[in-house]
Amino acid sequence: MFINEYESVPYAALAYLTGECNYGGRVTEDWDRRTLNTILADFCNPRLVAETKYRLSPSGDYYVPNKINYDDYVEYIKNLPTTQRPEVFGMHDNVDISRELAETRLLFDSVLTIQGGGAGGAGANIDAAFGIASDILDKVPEVFDLEAAGAKFPVAYNESMNTVLVQEMERFNRLISVIRTTLKNLKKAVKGLVVMSVLLTVQGLVVMSPDLEAVAQSLLVGKVPALWAKASYLSRKPLGSYINDLLDRLNLLQTWYDHGKPRIFWLSGFYFTHAFLTGAMQNFARKYVLPIDRLTFDFVYLAAEPAQTPDDGVLINGLFLDGARWDYDTGGLAEQLPKVLYYPLPIVWLKPVQKDQLEVGARYLSPLYKTSERRGTLSTTGHSTNFVLPFLLPTERPAQHWVKRGTALLCQLDD
Repeated sequence: MFINEYESVPYAALAYLTGECNYGGRVTEDWDRRTLNTILADFCNPRLVAETKYRLSPSGDYYVPNKINYDDYVEYIKNLPTTQRPEVFGMHDNVDISRELAETRLLFDSVLTIQGGGAGGAGANIDAAFGIASDILDKVPEVFDLEAAGAKFPVAYNESMNTVLVQEMERFNRLISVIRTTLKNLKKAVKGLVVMSVLLTVQGLVVMSPDLEAVAQSLLVGKVPALWAKASYLSRKPLGSYINDLLDRLNLLQTWYDHGKPRIFWLSGFYFTHAFLTGAMQNFARKYVLPIDRLTFDFVYLAAEPAQTPDDGVLINGLFLDGARWDYDTGGLAEQLPKVLYYPLPIVWLKPVQKDQLEVGARYLSPLYKTSERRGTLSTTGHSTNFVLPFLLPTERPAQHWVKRGTALLCQLDD
């Protein structure tokens, strides 16, 4: 009733009331609320009543009909496409492929869980689990020598990366210990050599503890065991890809230890990415005697590997674009090509600057997530545990276009 008291429709007030007060109060994640308000803006603006057949999608299949009678409205609704295309939500047609892949993955996961280790019988399953455990044990190295690492890379006021390296080794040591211990116990269980607290021998049959049995079952179906996941970094990869990814991460730290700090950091390879980013920012803050809480990162995208390392900040790689692609000709975002879901991002220079000197310009603020799941536990910072930091990406299109596209950066893919 208050709307009638205005000379013109207060679209901004209506959008705020709906997006921030009504629905916005139930959406606790900032990025989700941004998407909500961006979509709402298409339905709450003056053009909706000013334009004839105001389009709600690029194809024109969805539009606001002219003022007609009830029967015509019903007929219009009946003529809408039976299957909604992604464009009605502002998304690219590739999301249909992503949805079908997710449904297929869920189906196969369910089938494997029901099937168990296969139709070869218990003996074949035990032999297979033993073989997989032996293969992984041969690949996963022993824990890092933290004492030697601390001596070679001591705590230094002007080089926070020394602390980052040692702490990363410590985190990965916990994961390595869990993996190697469970696999060794599993092999002993198969041989019947584990103590009674782990195994029970009943009529000559070896019965595993629930934890070891769960590990064996996961190995047989190619999934990361829950015991490992509790001690691990976030990952949605299957077992084989997970082990290869883990070995690459361990190799990153070993190479750093053997040959010194790398010129370009594989950002996705860190267990706790925020520690690395804080270390890079801390080096800059201490060098120029600036309060770290007044600093932020600017982003410079490089078409090729530079000949020299920048004096300030760090060079990173290993990120992927989801919902857009990188156009090397324009040096910015562009529409995805059909059937290509992810695109690698070029080398990025994370350049520390003071917050009041950062020029956002016509750039899209994109979230960076650790996995494609894009969700985690809401932390005390107000962000998801899956969230890393916001990136500014150059674009010739309005930022709202990429918001509706669901464009984001990922540290790793699912395969």
